[in-house]
Amino acid sequence: MSQVVASAAYHEGRRVADVPVEEAGAWAAREGHFVWVGLLEPDEALLRRVQEQFALHDLALEDALHAHQRPKIEVYGDALFLVLRTARLTDGRIHFGETHVFAGRNYVVTVRHGASATYSPVRTRAESAPDLLRHGVDFVLYAVMDYVVDCYFPVLDALEADVGRMEQKLLHRPPTPAEVERIAHVRRDLERLRRAASPLTEVCSRLERFPLPMIDEEMHPYFRDVYDHVIRANEAVVSLRELLSFAFEASMMLASARQNDVTRKLAAWAAILAVPTAVAGIYGMNFKTMPELEWTYGYPMALTAIVTVCGVLYWRFKRIGWL
Repeated sequence: MSQVVASAAYHEGRRVADVPVEEAGAWAAREGHFVWVGLLEPDEALLRRVQEQFALHDLALEDALHAHQRPKIEVYGDALFLVLRTARLTDGRIHFGETHVFAGRNYVVTVRHGASATYSPVRTRAESAPDLLRHGVDFVLYAVMDYVVDCYFPVLDALEADVGRMEQKLLHRPPTPAEVERIAHVRRDLERLRRAASPLTEVCSRLERFPLPMIDEEMHPYFRDVYDHVIRANEAVVSLRELLSFAFEASMMLASARQNDVTRKLAAWAAILAVPTAVAGIYGMNFKTMPELEWTYGYPMALTAIVTVCGVLYWRFKRIGWL
């Protein structure tokens, strides 16, 4: 697969040419033009070529070369560098990737690493709205961020359905070992998603409220919209974690209640059976002098006493709900 997914020049909101990386800088220098380059897991050689075209900062390039960065925004002179964390759900587990965005005067470079949906829909949607794409770099930056954040919601919807199914099962029976493992995996994935989405609130806040290079004031409401989506995603993550914790704790409480119920029943039957056991133990002792052994009514009286006491105990335990 090519490391250069797309590289195009735009003028007045319309795509005017597909340009090779080696000519991207020249196109970006043209009056009223900007260049949008999309890269997929590029090697160092390709990133160095891109750096030559747009004079990318060495520190930003180093971050792009080494993934596993925290979501952030950095300002290098008149250029911006953003790190976004992407998420995709595969086989019931969340897989995370990264998108690094270089935004400067008349250029945007996106670098994708790991699990991430293609940004072709972003480019197609942006190109279908030339009036908005005419804003240039800041609109592309908004479109990429909005797409990354919106991709969180299908993941959250799938996990919400999964958590709902687990909740229904856990409220009717104790969890199986496989379900306990699944709960642990989901909680871990949700925590990782929270760490991916939560820092974006600060990123969006800076883009919306502070003067930054290439960010026109007209675009502030758009970044405010991304901020609202991030807040919704964070709230959904917190809600799912709490729901999962509640379901698991409720299941444990129900299991404990069932165990206590069994314990009470065993204790009640043990108390009832202790009566004949005690009588049999007493009269089973090997003593020569036991007056009741010679009594004509000793045996029936012993049986009557055993049945009576056991019956009273059974009635009493039944009444208080132990049996």
